[in-house]
Amino acid sequence: MTLVSALGELKKAQQGGYAVPCFDTFEMQGTRGIFAALESRRAPGIIGLYTRLLDEPHGRALTQFVRVMAEEATVPVSIMLDHGASFEHCVRALTFGFTDVMYDGSKLSLEENVAATRQIVQAAHAVGAAVEAELGHVGSGSEYQEFGGRGQGFTDPAAVERFVAATGVDALAVAIGTAHGQYAGEPRLDLALLDEIRRRVEIPLVLHGGSGLSDAQFQAAIRGGVAKINIFTNLALEATRRVAQRAAQERPSFGDITEPIREAFQDECARFLDVFLASGRS
Repeated sequence: MTLVSALGELKKAQQGGYAVPCFDTFEMQGTRGIFAALESRRAPGIIGLYTRLLDEPHGRALTQFVRVMAEEATVPVSIMLDHGASFEHCVRALTFGFTDVMYDGSKLSLEENVAATRQIVQAAHAVGAAVEAELGHVGSGSEYQEFGGRGQGFTDPAAVERFVAATGVDALAVAIGTAHGQYAGEPRLDLALLDEIRRRVEIPLVLHGGSGLSDAQFQAAIRGGVAKINIFTNLALEATRRVAQRAAQERPSFGDITEPIREAFQDECARFLDVFLASGRS
């Protein structure tokens, strides 16, 4: 196995009743930990790189680092732009070597989101890349009680069929009660809404803002049709905790402080692979 577009693995996950993780990263130690977890669990995975990295001087270099690791992996790995901010960003990601892109037009009107997503789908499909789009808006966990806790910004099931048909998108990120970052309050998933969306479209569904959900909530979402789950905050929090713990020891070396990042990412990613029922799928 090697570097692949995510779409094939997402379709397998749909049929097999599990979810493929998208683990976000922006540096080398965490990335090494992600790959180690995928290999140890014999699982498919997606490496997510956030859209702002495309504007950083090291953006192309980081992409190439991830590509080389994916090409040398013995399990299927994809590289996806996460929350692409524009057509230009999505095209730049494809020229950098991403296998797939996620475009986030969720703050636009429905008509604007359809038009922008359709344009990106046409460009991506021309080079064999898949496109994920977002309908509804997954906001910030710090503001959860003001939106997610009240059902604001949730995906409108009445718009789903039209959006998918009009854009030709390959996967759809839905807003059903999750949020990015740490939650202010307890996350509550609207599984009835997820079921309604699932009955209206056949493409893989995606859950963003997964950090903070319980194992039971993850598996309920998977049973409801979610085939891809994005994770970062849990990884970052555990890495930060371990780095702080190691730094507090007497005279730690640079390696003593940085190695826990890899270890934390590997351990947490392996745990999520088990929860998502993705272990042993490759």
